Amino acid sequence: MDEPKTDGEVSVKILVADDDPVVRRLLSGTLTRAGYDVVAVPGGAEAWQALSGRDPPIVAIVDWMMPEMTGIEVCRKVRETASATPCYLIVLTSRGQTDDLVTAFQAGADDYITKPFATAELRARVSVGVRIVTLQQQLADRVRALEQALMHVQQLQGLIPICAWCRQVRNDGNFWEQVESYLAKRSGLQFTHAICPSCRVKVSQELADYRRA
Repeated sequence: MDEPKTDGEVSVKILVADDDPVVRRLLSGTLTRAGYDVVAVPGGAEAWQALSGRDPPIVAIVDWMMPEMTGIEVCRKVRETASATPCYLIVLTSRGQTDDLVTAFQAGADDYITKPFATAELRARVSVGVRIVTLQQQLADRVRALEQALMHVQQLQGLIPICAWCRQVRNDGNFWEQVESYLAKRSGLQFTHAICPSCRVKVSQELADYRRA
């Protein structure tokens, strides 16, 4: 029976790299039924091409032993290459010794699946990878948004020389300018102008005195 799809898994691109066509079909079929967009390749060189190209998969399952380039070498190349898109790397292996797993993790693998694998375990490990990469992308987006916001904020520090009579501010070039202009250039603030109640009374009184004169 096909396993149910979940909304979070739809349209997520997954790479499957294995030189054994039976294993490759089994991996691809299981993940496709789970709702993933699967890219299947027969070797390490093709896996690296897919991971280093445009719109790379966010999760990759790579077999340890493959022609031209092993899964361990693929992991190492991915980690050595700076990329704006994170990738969760799962090594598929028949090796279960501690030393082998340490080698995989040191090469940059995030997880591993041993052969033969259970379908439920495969889906669970891939789901974890998708969740982790999604959180990483969300965090990176928030960091970029914060950096852009900080670029538009310039803090005013130190003493600001203001004329006691006309209230103009002396800028860094030793020229005097209106305080609104000075603040706008250094903080991104925008100003609207109005007359406060006390000034309105004062101006009205001055106009009345002028008319009587």
